[in-house]
Amino acid sequence: MDRHTLEHRTKKLHISIIDLCQLLPKNAAGFEIGKQIIRSAGSVGANYRATKRAKSKADFIYKISIVLEEADETHYWLEIIRDAHLIGPSEQLNELIKETNELVAIFSAVEKTSKEKYL
Repeated sequence: MDRHTLEHRTKKLHISIIDLCQLLPKNAAGFEIGKQIIRSAGSVGANYRATKRAKSKADFIYKISIVLEEADETHYWLEIIRDAHLIGPSEQLNELIKETNELVAIFSAVEKTSKEKYL
């Protein structure tokens, strides 16, 4: 998968998470989880974009590890939304869980390959 496609997917993820958060309940749990997941999803895209500006191979690996952590955190919050039944059954939620799972796998592979190749 090329860089442009991943940049598009990570940006789309952030926007889709913002849309999903509109469905969260307007209570303390909904606001807190919404805030957390919007931050983590935004960090996936922003930090992936920052990998273009890595100053060294080690810096790239560091930045991609942050992307991986944030993608995994986003996946976690989506599971909490689903498991705590904060919104009803939703194809949008299922697709986002699938997408974050795929992104975690992709960034795990990138991190592993980069470490093997450069360190």
